Amino acid sequence: MKTTLRTDITVRDICEGFVYNELEGKGLFGLAGKLTIQPEYQRNYIYADGKKDVAVIDSLLKGYPLGLIYFNKLKDGRFEVLDGQQRITSIGRFATNKFAIRIDGMEQYYSGLAAVQQQKIMDTKLLIYECEGEEPTLKEWFTTINIAGVPLNEQEMLNAVYSGPFVTLAKAEFSNSSNSNVLKWSAYISGSVNRQDFLAQALEWVSKGDVKPYMSKHRYRDNIDELRTYFNSVIDWASGVFEDVKTEMRGREWGRFYETWRNTPYDPKEVSRKLNQLYEDPYLTNRRGIFEYILGGCKEVRLLNVRLFDEGVKKSVYERQTRVAKEKGESNCPLCELGHESNKGRIWDLKDMDADHVTAWSKGGTSDAANCQMLCKIHNRAKGNR
Repeated sequence: MKTTLRTDITVRDICEGFVYNELEGKGLFGLAGKLTIQPEYQRNYIYADGKKDVAVIDSLLKGYPLGLIYFNKLKDGRFEVLDGQQRITSIGRFATNKFAIRIDGMEQYYSGLAAVQQQKIMDTKLLIYECEGEEPTLKEWFTTINIAGVPLNEQEMLNAVYSGPFVTLAKAEFSNSSNSNVLKWSAYISGSVNRQDFLAQALEWVSKGDVKPYMSKHRYRDNIDELRTYFNSVIDWASGVFEDVKTEMRGREWGRFYETWRNTPYDPKEVSRKLNQLYEDPYLTNRRGIFEYILGGCKEVRLLNVRLFDEGVKKSVYERQTRVAKEKGESNCPLCELGHESNKGRIWDLKDMDADHVTAWSKGGTSDAANCQMLCKIHNRAKGNR
């Protein structure tokens, strides 16, 4: 890969012909149209938080260096930003009055700055490397540099490696914060639209976890019909089964749930009743497992981390059972006493016993002293959830 250091390009040059559309990925250009600021393999703009974007402008006004910026020089003489998109976009957005900074406690847009401050920004020279090379080399380099300050995440890197019409269309659908479906999707997916988390989840679902081969296979496809259809099928199925929207739904394995139970008939009203009953249960400590528990027919209690008996309850029940057992000459494990083995009259130490629900939690039993019995570890493990 060939690189050439440029020190003759100023902020004014970059801002000439700057076009920015608030819909991510649509029309980011500079250098009088010769520079594509956000090519398809780039991440979305993520500096619009009132901190990082403002810091870029503060650096210009204070004369601080912005660091190296890298351009990819195309064969037709035009350029693409390889590294520096966030900084350049912040500059262009400020120059077109998209956000303000604070100077002496007062908010100031670019158009309201003193002429000398405007000139200082525009005359700032940027340190730019022009890079020329074949696509595989440039893409490998791009995924290696990890832009300083906010590293590329896995999906952003995959977007760069497999850039093409498929990624462009997929980003427009799943990485666009203006998409009216984002609020509905957010009930089931964790993360940020701008950081590609929704796109990553859609790809994870449709590919059954084989994201890289899927993106490679579909790289030059000019539609995302399969991706969109499968994603919407999962969301529609989940929202159809669960009428209630709960915070703990976010980030669950809905793709796996869909594949496992999509052909199972559910009564949404009954699901809602059971869901809210579980949410009100004081002994249930893992609400995130409720959805899979219900989908699986309420059989896997382990998904819920039902609160067990505390140490005080265990000790109290142990002492009561042991006292009664010694008086009767029996084992302090009720199941040993019912047996015919050598442990029939054995008094177990507390460390060798486990607390057990007399009536299982899944059958309505509570986790209090009245529903607690101490069993030797052997019998407790054999009893299970009967």
